[in-house]
Amino acid sequence: MKQIRIGLTPPGRQVTPVEIGKRVVFLASDDSTFIVGADMLADAGMANSFSVK
Repeated sequence: MKQIRIGLTPPGRQVTPVEIGKRVVFLASDDSTFIVGADMLADAGMANSFSVK
């Protein structure tokens, strides 16, 4: 099942804890002051794989 999910993502791999941590640090920094009420997915593009066209 894991290999099937990984195959559905454009990068062909799962996100790493370090990549999630970088997102958290960015959101906690002053660089993210204009990000308000946004959903930020860390799913390697998987949500886009299932979008209706």
